[in-house]
Amino acid sequence: MSAQEREPWQSIDTAFAEVLASELEEIGAEIIEAIGAAIPEYRRPMEGTLGRGVRSGVGQALGQFVQLIGEHEPGVTIETGRPVYEALGRGELRAGRSLDALQAAYRLGARVAWRRVAAAAAAAGASAEQMALLAEAIFAYIDQISAISVEGYAAAQAEEAGELQRRRQRLVRLLVADGAARAAPADVEAAAVEARWPLPRRLGVLLVTGGDPARLAGRLGAGVIGASLPEGVACLLVPDPAGPGRRAQIEAALGGRSAALGPEVAWPRTPHSLERAAGVLRLRELGAITGDGLVLAEDWLCELIVHRDPVLLAELAERHLGALADAGEKLTATLASWLDHQGSIAAVAAELSIHRQTVRYRLARLRELLGAGLDDPRVRFELQVALRGERVQEAASESSSATIRS
Repeated sequence: MSAQEREPWQSIDTAFAEVLASELEEIGAEIIEAIGAAIPEYRRPMEGTLGRGVRSGVGQALGQFVQLIGEHEPGVTIETGRPVYEALGRGELRAGRSLDALQAAYRLGARVAWRRVAAAAAAAGASAEQMALLAEAIFAYIDQISAISVEGYAAAQAEEAGELQRRRQRLVRLLVADGAARAAPADVEAAAVEARWPLPRRLGVLLVTGGDPARLAGRLGAGVIGASLPEGVACLLVPDPAGPGRRAQIEAALGGRSAALGPEVAWPRTPHSLERAAGVLRLRELGAITGDGLVLAEDWLCELIVHRDPVLLAELAERHLGALADAGEKLTATLASWLDHQGSIAAVAAELSIHRQTVRYRLARLRELLGAGLDDPRVRFELQVALRGERVQEAASESSSATIRS
C-alpha cells in the first residue's frame, strides 16, 4: 500500500498505543455518560439490550482503534468489528428509531475520544504532526464504523421489507381463497395484523395479466397489496376502488396492461370479487369482451350471466340455430346484424356493405328457415344470446388452434 493509500492511523507512532490503552476504560465511561446525557433516545439507564449494545460498541471501537495504531495483532482490520457495528444499526431499526440518534452518538463519542486522546498524547510528548494524525485518524475511523452501522440498518430494513411482503402475499391468498380452502375470519384478521394491513371496509380485486404484484401495488399507492396467482396473473386488493379518481389512478398504474377489476365488496366477500374479475378476463380472452386495458366486471354482468354455463348456451344455440347449420355464414351474419340493429334494413345494409334488396332477400330466406319466431321478442332475445355464444366459441376455438400451431 502506498503512502497515499495508507489509513491515517497507520502513520501514527505505535508507542502511543500503550499510552491510549491505559486510558480506554475512563474514555469509554465518559463517552457512555455523555451519550446518555446529550441524546434523548439514550437518556434512560444503560441497561438491558440497549445498554449492552452501546457498551459493547464503545468498548469494541476504542479497543480496535488502539490495536490498529499499535499493530498488536497484524490480522486486525476495521472489518474485525463489523458484526458489532452492524448490530448497532440493526438494533436501531428494531427499536423503531431512525439512524439520527446513532449518528449523533458516533459524533459525540468522537469528540469526547479526541479530547481525552489529545490530552494523553500531549502529556506523552506528542509532536504537532502526531497530534494532527491522531485527530485525522479518530474522525476517519468513526466515519468508517458509522458507515458499517448504516449498512446494518439498511440490511435490516431490506429483510424486514421482504418479510412484510411475504406476510402480505399470504394475506392476499387467504382473502381470495374460497370453498374448502377458505380461511376463518379470525385467521384472516390475525394475518392482517401480522401484515400491518388494516382490513378495509370495502375492497375490489384487480387482476392484471403478466404484471409484477409488488411493483403494481407500489404504483397504485398506499393501502394496495398483491400476490401472484397461477398462470402469471397478479392479484391486487384495492381498498375503496370506486372512490373519486381511483379508476384513473388504476389505469395510469397499469400502463395499458390487460386487467379486470371485480366489484367492490366487504372483505369477507373477496372471493366473489375475484370470481367476477377472473370471469371478465376469461371472456376477453374468448373474444366476448372487446377493448384493451382495464375492464370493470360490473359493466359486463350480462355477458357473465350468458356465458356462465357453456352447456346451456350450446343447447340454446342448437335449439334456435340448428336450422341455419347449412345456410352459410352470410345468412347468419345478416341475422346477427338485423337483431343488433332492431330490424333496420338500412343499418344492416350499411354494416354488411350490401344492397338493401339483398338484405330483404336474406330476411325472407331466414323466415323460411326460422318461421314466425323472428316476430317474437323472446325468440329474438334468445337468438341474440345464441349468436353471441357461437361467436365466443369460434373465437375460443381459433385461439386454441393458434396455440397448438405455435
